[in-house]
Amino acid sequence: MNVKRLFATTYGHFSIDIINSSTAMVLTAMAAPDRFNLSVGDIALGALLYQICASMSQPIFGSLTDRLQGRWVAGVGLLWTIIFYSTAMFMPSYPTFLGCLMIGGLGSGAFHAAGVFNAPASGGNRSTLATSIFFLGGQTGLAIGPIIAGFILSQTGIRGLPFTAVAMLPAVIVMLIFMNAPVTDLPTAKSSGNVTGGKSTVTLVILFMLLITLRSGTAQTFSTLLPKYFDLQGMQPNEYGLLLGWFTFLGALGTFSSGFLGDRFDRRWTIIISLLISTPFYLWMLNSDGTSYYIASAIASFSVSISHTILIVMAQELAPKSRGLVGGLVLGFIFASGSTVAWLAGEVADITGLPPVLNALALLPIGAAICALLLPGVKKAELIISPAPAAAD
Repeated sequence: MNVKRLFATTYGHFSIDIINSSTAMVLTAMAAPDRFNLSVGDIALGALLYQICASMSQPIFGSLTDRLQGRWVAGVGLLWTIIFYSTAMFMPSYPTFLGCLMIGGLGSGAFHAAGVFNAPASGGNRSTLATSIFFLGGQTGLAIGPIIAGFILSQTGIRGLPFTAVAMLPAVIVMLIFMNAPVTDLPTAKSSGNVTGGKSTVTLVILFMLLITLRSGTAQTFSTLLPKYFDLQGMQPNEYGLLLGWFTFLGALGTFSSGFLGDRFDRRWTIIISLLISTPFYLWMLNSDGTSYYIASAIASFSVSISHTILIVMAQELAPKSRGLVGGLVLGFIFASGSTVAWLAGEVADITGLPPVLNALALLPIGAAICALLLPGVKKAELIISPAPAAAD
């Protein structure tokens, strides 16, 4: 395991997702009547447009990362996001504010595409574990981001947030130092004959995409709209920032546990069981408060997050020579599909109210589990060594 490379990409993931996770908090703050007076649908649309830039660009940056064999792209991506996120906080209108955020989202796309290339490659035969550590860093950042944003919004308002972004600059330096050598160790899936399980490739792709959409639709919608859900209950930003941070942190632990589970047990059944567990606890958390909320939200977020790493690693191991491209495609689709569902949920919530929409979306992991049940299993990865091309030196 390449510890330095894994540390650098994990630290970068932690840093950029502190920024990313604050966007829902910022959009909620901007929704106030004395700001831009946004509806729930407007908040969800803003989050969608940001995620489109961050996700749809990932295949492009993934292909670039393949050519550079893991170098430079992640560090430059984080620096780009820092610059435009900080600039956005000084914009006088909602279109210019959202425009800066969207441009900054391109940096997030670059980082994540490069990150999902570097993380599994740095793990050798423990690719799932290494990837889960990478995502643990990111989701820890996602958990801390709302807490930091909530505190800053309560104390100084929007204009204090650029200091949070600037504080992520050390991660840029670390990545440029420890991720400047080409990656040559590539884990690949061990074939067991009929890898499609008797199904056509088109059927498998549709099932895989539907699984991701249903799973990510629930996870992304809750992350995007929980701040507004709590705001409607009269909570202050520092209060619901803490609740969202707790919810996200337990998701980080779920992602981390997938590294051990995915390397030891059948990945398909790990996905199925974890998704089925999440639904009743999502429903419980929406209809509880106090200690009950903390317990229910912890189990819901932990269980639904287990499948995140496994899905990406499964896809990458089937195409080890295009890890950046495949990782960017899958991770980008995770973000894009989840944000699209969140936007649609926000539009419906403006008509029906937010609580019933969230209760309905808590059922989507059941459909995702059914899709996973129809997928074939994949055996544990083996390590292949490929020489770095001379052009990458």
